[in-house]
Amino acid sequence: MHLFTLVLGIWLLPKVDTLTCYECVPGLSGSCMTIKQCPTADHQCGAMRVLTYAGVSKLSDIQGNTCILAQECITGSVNYGVLKTMLTSKCCNSDRCNSQPAPDASQSFPNGKKCFTCEGETCTKTVNCEGTEDHCIKTTVAVGGNKMTVKGCASKTICTTASNPQLSGVVGAEINCCQGDFCNSASSASAGLLLLVGPLISLVLFS
Repeated sequence: MHLFTLVLGIWLLPKVDTLTCYECVPGLSGSCMTIKQCPTADHQCGAMRVLTYAGVSKLSDIQGNTCILAQECITGSVNYGVLKTMLTSKCCNSDRCNSQPAPDASQSFPNGKKCFTCEGETCTKTVNCEGTEDHCIKTTVAVGGNKMTVKGCASKTICTTASNPQLSGVVGAEINCCQGDFCNSASSASAGLLLLVGPLISLVLFS
């Protein structure tokens, strides 16, 4: 009888509460004060931002708030020379704690590391890595049946997240990172991908 009472008591215990977070979907107009119940206890409240620059010109500034897993809460950048995308996230563990936007990480400075980058169809140019960009990166993406390759600098967090099946599935990319100056080797590559990289990363983060 005691065992039955114990089992019944456990069965009747309420489910673990999950957080409620503010949700704002990028690209949709309206208030960011919509409240969402997170699906699992593993989710945190998060604010995310993706800034993309072509030289000194800002191409896009995409922001969003929602429930997010800890491994998706990343901050870092990928720098292909003429195109740079910066990702920032701010996560927290209390109800509706994500009312503030993620910080603007557009201010960064050269850190001394150098990698190869591509210009036109050659990849013998040098890009000076900035901020937390401590790896060289080579990315191959299938676009319209053709494989295109770009090279540059990336933060460790970008390289670690690149192994996520979700990223590979959406971008369709072969992403290789390495440490050491110019370790991403100089070889020919296809032009034309540069303006696609930022939107693809944005799609991954906010899908």
